[in-house]
Amino acid sequence: MPQALNGTPRFRFTIGGKTPHWPGTTATEGNGYVASMGLNLEEQKAVDRFRKDVVEPSMTSLVVLDFWAEWCGPCKALTPVLEKVCGEYADRGVVLAKINVDEEQFIAAQFQVRSIPTVYAMFQGQPVADLTNARSESQLKAMLDQLLAQLPVGGADEGGQDVSEFVAMGEQVLADGDGERASIIFAQVIEMAPDNAAAHAGLIRALVAAGRVEDAQTHVGALEQKIASDPAVKAAITALELAGEKVDDSELQTLRAAAAERPTDMEAQMAFAEAAFAAGERDAAADTLLGMIRTDREWNDGAARATLVRMFEAVGLEDPWAVATRRKLSTVLFG
Repeated sequence: MPQALNGTPRFRFTIGGKTPHWPGTTATEGNGYVASMGLNLEEQKAVDRFRKDVVEPSMTSLVVLDFWAEWCGPCKALTPVLEKVCGEYADRGVVLAKINVDEEQFIAAQFQVRSIPTVYAMFQGQPVADLTNARSESQLKAMLDQLLAQLPVGGADEGGQDVSEFVAMGEQVLADGDGERASIIFAQVIEMAPDNAAAHAGLIRALVAAGRVEDAQTHVGALEQKIASDPAVKAAITALELAGEKVDDSELQTLRAAAAERPTDMEAQMAFAEAAFAAGERDAAADTLLGMIRTDREWNDGAARATLVRMFEAVGLEDPWAVATRRKLSTVLFG
Protein backbone atom coordinates (compact mmCIF):
# COMPACT_ATOMS: atom_id res chain seq x y z
CA MET A 1 0.00 0.00 0.00
CA PRO A 2 1.13 3.63 -0.21
CA GLN A 3 3.77 4.42 2.36
CA ALA A 4 1.94 5.82 5.35
CA LEU A 5 3.03 9.07 6.88
CA ASN A 6 3.70 8.38 10.56
CA GLY A 7 1.72 5.16 10.20
CA THR A 8 -1.47 6.62 8.76
CA PRO A 9 -2.25 6.59 5.04
CA ARG A 10 -5.10 9.08 5.29
CA PHE A 11 -5.93 12.48 6.72
CA ARG A 12 -2.87 12.94 8.94
CA PHE A 13 0.64 14.00 8.01
CA THR A 14 3.40 14.28 10.57
CA ILE A 15 7.11 14.95 10.55
CA GLY A 16 8.89 14.27 13.78
CA GLY A 17 5.55 13.84 15.53
CA LYS A 18 4.23 17.25 14.49
CA THR A 19 1.72 18.32 11.89
CA PRO A 20 3.29 20.89 9.53
CA HIS A 21 1.36 24.15 9.36
CA TRP A 22 2.60 27.05 7.32
CA PRO A 23 3.86 29.87 9.55
CA GLY A 24 0.94 32.11 10.42
CA THR A 25 -1.63 29.58 9.25
CA THR A 26 -3.97 27.00 10.70
CA ALA A 27 -5.42 23.82 9.24
CA THR A 28 -8.61 23.93 11.26
CA GLU A 29 -10.42 26.87 9.70
CA GLY A 30 -12.43 26.46 6.54
CA ASN A 31 -11.08 24.40 3.69
CA GLY A 32 -7.45 23.53 4.25
CA TYR A 33 -4.96 26.21 5.17
CA VAL A 34 -5.77 29.85 5.65
CA ALA A 35 -3.18 32.58 5.73
CA SER A 36 -2.97 35.11 8.52
CA MET A 37 -0.28 37.30 10.01
CA GLY A 38 3.40 36.52 10.48
CA LEU A 39 4.61 36.11 6.87
CA ASN A 40 6.66 38.53 4.85
CA LEU A 41 5.42 39.53 1.41
CA GLU A 42 7.33 36.86 -0.53
CA GLU A 43 6.30 34.11 1.88
CA GLN A 44 2.69 35.22 1.66
CA LYS A 45 2.86 35.06 -2.13
CA ALA A 46 4.33 31.56 -1.90
CA VAL A 47 1.51 30.43 0.38
CA ASP A 48 -1.08 31.97 -1.95
CA ARG A 49 0.42 30.14 -4.95
CA PHE A 50 0.47 26.88 -3.02
CA ARG A 51 -3.12 27.35 -1.94
CA LYS A 52 -4.25 28.04 -5.52
CA ASP A 53 -2.19 25.33 -7.23
CA VAL A 54 -2.33 22.56 -4.62
CA VAL A 55 -4.65 23.07 -1.65
CA GLU A 56 -7.75 24.22 -3.52
CA PRO A 57 -7.58 21.48 -6.19
CA SER A 58 -6.99 18.91 -3.44
CA MET A 59 -10.37 19.66 -1.87
CA THR A 60 -12.05 17.50 -4.53
CA SER A 61 -9.11 15.84 -6.31
CA LEU A 62 -6.14 13.72 -5.34
CA VAL A 63 -3.11 15.92 -6.05
CA VAL A 64 0.21 14.24 -6.76
CA LEU A 65 2.71 16.82 -5.50
CA ASP A 66 6.19 16.53 -7.01
CA PHE A 67 9.13 18.42 -5.50
CA TRP A 68 11.83 18.69 -8.19
CA ALA A 69 14.63 20.87 -9.61
CA GLU A 70 16.15 21.47 -13.03
CA TRP A 71 19.53 20.09 -11.98
CA CYS A 72 18.07 16.84 -10.56
CA GLY A 73 18.71 13.87 -12.86
CA PRO A 74 16.36 11.44 -11.06
CA CYS A 75 13.65 14.11 -11.20
CA LYS A 76 13.90 14.24 -15.00
CA ALA A 77 13.61 10.46 -15.15
CA LEU A 78 10.55 10.43 -12.89
CA THR A 79 8.69 13.30 -14.57
CA PRO A 80 7.49 11.32 -17.65
CA VAL A 81 6.18 8.56 -15.34
CA LEU A 82 4.23 11.02 -13.20
CA GLU A 83 2.83 12.88 -16.19
CA LYS A 84 1.76 9.70 -17.99
CA VAL A 85 0.10 8.03 -15.00
CA CYS A 86 -1.59 11.20 -13.72
CA GLY A 87 -2.90 11.83 -17.23
CA GLU A 88 -4.36 8.33 -17.39
CA TYR A 89 -5.97 8.80 -13.93
CA ALA A 90 -7.30 12.29 -14.63
CA ASP A 91 -10.85 11.03 -15.11
CA ARG A 92 -10.64 9.48 -11.64
CA GLY A 93 -9.79 12.80 -10.03
CA VAL A 94 -5.99 12.72 -10.01
CA VAL A 95 -4.00 15.82 -10.91
CA LEU A 96 -0.27 16.53 -10.95
CA ALA A 97 1.26 19.59 -9.29
CA LYS A 98 4.97 20.34 -9.45
CA ILE A 99 7.02 22.43 -7.01
CA ASN A 100 10.44 23.63 -8.17
CA VAL A 101 12.42 23.64 -4.92
CA ASP A 102 14.75 26.36 -6.18
CA GLU A 103 11.87 28.70 -6.95
CA GLU A 104 9.67 27.74 -3.99
CA GLN A 105 12.20 27.32 -1.20
CA PHE A 106 9.74 28.49 1.45
CA ILE A 107 7.17 25.80 0.60
CA ALA A 108 9.84 23.10 0.34
CA ALA A 109 11.11 24.12 3.76
CA GLN A 110 7.65 23.72 5.30
CA PHE A 111 7.58 20.12 4.05
CA GLN A 112 11.14 19.64 5.30
CA VAL A 113 12.16 18.32 1.88
CA ARG A 114 15.71 17.02 2.27
CA SER A 115 16.16 15.20 -1.04
CA ILE A 116 14.52 15.20 -4.43
CA PRO A 117 12.51 13.94 -6.05
CA THR A 118 10.05 13.89 -3.16
CA VAL A 119 6.45 13.08 -4.05
CA TYR A 120 3.37 13.27 -1.86
CA ALA A 121 -0.32 12.59 -2.43
CA MET A 122 -2.43 15.51 -1.21
CA PHE A 123 -6.12 15.40 -0.34
CA GLN A 124 -8.24 18.12 1.21
CA GLY A 125 -5.25 20.28 2.05
CA GLN A 126 -3.09 17.63 3.70
CA PRO A 127 -0.54 15.05 2.55
CA VAL A 128 -2.05 11.58 2.87
CA ALA A 129 0.74 9.34 1.53
CA ASP A 130 4.40 9.41 0.55
CA LEU A 131 4.72 8.32 -3.10
CA THR A 132 8.46 8.99 -3.38
CA ASN A 133 9.39 5.32 -3.74
CA ALA A 134 6.99 4.80 -6.65
CA ARG A 135 9.49 5.10 -9.52
CA SER A 136 7.71 2.90 -12.07
CA GLU A 137 4.27 3.15 -13.71
CA SER A 138 3.08 -0.05 -12.06
CA GLN A 139 4.20 1.05 -8.59
CA LEU A 140 2.58 4.46 -8.91
CA LYS A 141 -0.66 3.03 -10.27
CA ALA A 142 -0.85 0.50 -7.44
CA MET A 143 -0.44 3.25 -4.86
CA LEU A 144 -3.01 5.50 -6.53
CA ASP A 145 -5.49 2.65 -6.83
CA GLN A 146 -5.32 2.01 -3.10
CA LEU A 147 -5.64 5.68 -2.21
CA LEU A 148 -8.59 6.18 -4.54
CA ALA A 149 -10.31 3.17 -2.99
CA GLN A 150 -10.05 4.81 0.44
CA LEU A 151 -10.60 8.51 -0.20
CA PRO A 152 -13.82 10.27 -1.31
CA VAL A 153 -12.11 11.88 -4.29
CA GLY A 154 -14.48 13.92 -6.43
CA GLY A 155 -16.67 15.25 -3.59
CA ALA A 156 -20.29 14.43 -2.92
CA ASP A 157 -22.56 13.32 -5.68
CA GLU A 158 -26.15 14.49 -6.06
CA GLY A 159 -27.32 11.92 -3.58
CA GLY A 160 -24.84 13.09 -0.98
CA GLN A 161 -21.45 11.72 -0.05
CA ASP A 162 -21.46 8.46 1.89
CA VAL A 163 -19.07 9.28 4.70
CA SER A 164 -19.93 6.40 7.03
CA GLU A 165 -16.57 4.74 6.37
CA PHE A 166 -14.74 7.88 7.43
CA VAL A 167 -16.90 8.37 10.52
CA ALA A 168 -16.05 4.80 11.49
CA MET A 169 -12.38 5.53 10.85
CA GLY A 170 -12.54 8.54 13.15
CA GLU A 171 -14.26 6.50 15.85
CA GLN A 172 -11.56 3.84 15.65
CA VAL A 173 -8.77 6.41 15.85
CA LEU A 174 -10.51 8.00 18.84
CA ALA A 175 -10.91 4.60 20.50
CA ASP A 176 -7.17 4.06 19.97
CA GLY A 177 -6.53 7.17 22.04
CA ASP A 178 -5.48 9.69 19.38
CA GLY A 179 -7.99 12.49 19.93
CA GLU A 180 -6.05 15.04 17.88
CA ARG A 181 -5.89 12.86 14.79
CA ALA A 182 -9.53 11.85 15.21
CA SER A 183 -10.54 15.52 15.35
CA ILE A 184 -8.89 16.08 11.96
CA ILE A 185 -10.80 13.17 10.44
CA PHE A 186 -14.16 14.28 11.85
CA ALA A 187 -13.56 17.88 10.79
CA GLN A 188 -12.93 16.78 7.22
CA VAL A 189 -16.03 14.58 7.26
CA ILE A 190 -18.03 17.65 8.31
CA GLU A 191 -16.60 19.55 5.35
CA MET A 192 -17.92 16.80 3.07
CA ALA A 193 -21.23 16.31 4.90
CA PRO A 194 -22.06 19.35 7.08
CA ASP A 195 -25.31 17.81 8.37
CA ASN A 196 -23.76 14.55 9.54
CA ALA A 197 -24.60 14.46 13.24
CA ALA A 198 -22.30 11.50 13.96
CA ALA A 199 -19.34 13.48 12.65
CA HIS A 200 -20.22 16.49 14.80
CA ALA A 201 -20.57 14.25 17.84
CA GLY A 202 -17.26 12.60 17.05
CA LEU A 203 -15.51 15.94 16.64
CA ILE A 204 -16.75 17.17 20.01
CA ARG A 205 -15.59 14.00 21.76
CA ALA A 206 -12.27 14.01 19.90
CA LEU A 207 -11.56 17.62 20.86
CA VAL A 208 -12.35 16.75 24.48
CA ALA A 209 -10.01 13.75 24.31
CA ALA A 210 -7.29 16.00 22.86
CA GLY A 211 -7.68 18.42 25.75
CA ARG A 212 -9.14 21.13 23.50
CA VAL A 213 -12.22 21.81 25.62
CA GLU A 214 -12.55 25.44 24.53
CA ASP A 215 -12.48 24.43 20.85
CA ALA A 216 -15.18 21.86 21.57
CA GLN A 217 -17.28 24.48 23.34
CA THR A 218 -16.89 26.83 20.38
CA HIS A 219 -18.01 24.10 18.00
CA VAL A 220 -21.06 23.32 20.12
CA GLY A 221 -21.97 26.99 20.25
CA ALA A 222 -22.01 27.16 16.45
CA LEU A 223 -24.22 24.09 15.93
CA GLU A 224 -27.63 24.43 14.35
CA GLN A 225 -30.49 23.32 16.60
CA LYS A 226 -31.26 20.34 14.36
CA ILE A 227 -27.74 18.98 14.84
CA ALA A 228 -27.49 19.93 18.52
CA SER A 229 -30.68 18.00 19.31
CA ASP A 230 -29.39 14.74 17.81
CA PRO A 231 -29.00 12.09 20.55
CA ALA A 232 -25.36 11.37 19.63
CA VAL A 233 -24.51 15.05 19.75
CA LYS A 234 -26.32 15.45 23.06
CA ALA A 235 -24.22 12.64 24.49
CA ALA A 236 -21.06 14.32 23.20
CA ILE A 237 -22.14 17.59 24.78
CA THR A 238 -22.58 15.73 28.06
CA ALA A 239 -19.01 14.48 27.73
CA LEU A 240 -17.92 18.05 27.13
CA GLU A 241 -19.77 19.30 30.21
CA LEU A 242 -18.15 16.63 32.36
CA ALA A 243 -14.74 17.45 30.88
CA GLY A 244 -15.27 21.01 32.07
CA GLU A 245 -14.72 19.71 35.61
CA LYS A 246 -11.07 18.92 34.86
CA VAL A 247 -8.53 20.17 37.38
CA ASP A 248 -4.74 20.03 37.52
CA ASP A 249 -2.94 17.09 39.10
CA SER A 250 -2.27 18.78 42.42
CA GLU A 251 -5.91 19.78 42.87
CA LEU A 252 -7.03 16.27 41.88
CA GLN A 253 -4.80 14.80 44.57
CA THR A 254 -6.22 17.26 47.12
CA LEU A 255 -9.76 16.23 46.20
CA ARG A 256 -8.76 12.56 46.36
CA ALA A 257 -7.32 13.01 49.84
CA ALA A 258 -10.39 14.90 51.04
CA ALA A 259 -12.71 12.16 49.77
CA ALA A 260 -10.62 9.48 51.47
CA GLU A 261 -10.47 11.38 54.77
CA ARG A 262 -14.21 12.23 54.83
CA PRO A 263 -16.07 9.21 53.43
CA THR A 264 -19.45 10.49 54.64
CA ASP A 265 -18.97 14.00 53.22
CA MET A 266 -21.09 13.78 50.07
CA GLU A 267 -19.90 17.09 48.69
CA ALA A 268 -16.27 15.96 48.93
CA GLN A 269 -17.12 12.61 47.33
CA MET A 270 -18.96 14.28 44.44
CA ALA A 271 -16.19 16.81 43.83
CA PHE A 272 -13.61 14.03 43.56
CA ALA A 273 -15.82 11.80 41.38
CA GLU A 274 -16.39 14.58 38.83
CA ALA A 275 -12.73 15.57 38.77
CA ALA A 276 -11.60 11.94 38.50
CA PHE A 277 -13.87 11.30 35.54
CA ALA A 278 -12.68 14.46 33.78
CA ALA A 279 -9.10 13.29 34.34
CA GLY A 280 -9.85 9.94 32.71
CA GLU A 281 -10.02 7.95 35.97
CA ARG A 282 -13.36 6.34 35.18
CA ASP A 283 -13.09 3.51 37.67
CA ALA A 284 -12.25 5.84 40.55
CA ALA A 285 -15.17 8.07 39.63
CA ALA A 286 -17.59 5.14 39.38
CA ASP A 287 -16.43 3.53 42.62
CA THR A 288 -16.88 6.83 44.44
CA LEU A 289 -20.37 7.40 43.08
CA LEU A 290 -21.42 3.83 43.77
CA GLY A 291 -20.20 4.25 47.33
CA MET A 292 -22.29 7.42 47.63
CA ILE A 293 -25.37 5.55 46.40
CA ARG A 294 -24.80 2.77 48.93
CA THR A 295 -24.47 5.35 51.71
CA ASP A 296 -27.39 7.60 50.77
CA ARG A 297 -28.99 7.08 47.39
CA GLU A 298 -31.43 9.94 47.96
CA TRP A 299 -28.75 12.56 48.72
CA ASN A 300 -29.36 15.77 46.78
CA ASP A 301 -32.30 14.24 44.88
CA GLY A 302 -30.26 11.24 43.73
CA ALA A 303 -27.36 13.33 42.40
CA ALA A 304 -24.84 10.47 42.56
CA ARG A 305 -26.95 8.18 40.40
CA ALA A 306 -27.79 10.99 37.99
CA THR A 307 -24.11 11.87 37.62
CA LEU A 308 -23.20 8.26 36.97
CA VAL A 309 -25.89 8.02 34.27
CA ARG A 310 -24.50 11.17 32.64
CA MET A 311 -21.09 9.51 32.57
CA PHE A 312 -22.61 6.48 30.83
CA GLU A 313 -24.12 8.77 28.22
CA ALA A 314 -20.83 10.61 27.78
CA VAL A 315 -18.80 7.50 26.96
CA GLY A 316 -21.63 5.71 25.13
CA LEU A 317 -24.06 3.23 26.59
CA GLU A 318 -22.41 0.34 24.72
CA ASP A 319 -18.91 1.22 25.93
CA PRO A 320 -17.47 -1.77 27.86
CA TRP A 321 -16.81 0.39 30.91
CA ALA A 322 -20.38 1.71 30.86
CA VAL A 323 -21.82 -1.80 30.48
CA ALA A 324 -19.77 -3.18 33.38
CA THR A 325 -20.51 -0.21 35.62
CA ARG A 326 -24.24 -0.37 34.86
CA ARG A 327 -24.20 -3.93 36.15
CA LYS A 328 -22.57 -2.73 39.36
CA LEU A 329 -25.18 0.02 39.68
CA SER A 330 -28.00 -2.52 39.23
CA THR A 331 -26.48 -4.66 41.98
CA VAL A 332 -26.33 -1.68 44.33
CA LEU A 333 -29.88 -0.59 43.56
CA PHE A 334 -31.61 -3.95 43.31
CA GLY A 335 -29.19 -6.60 44.53
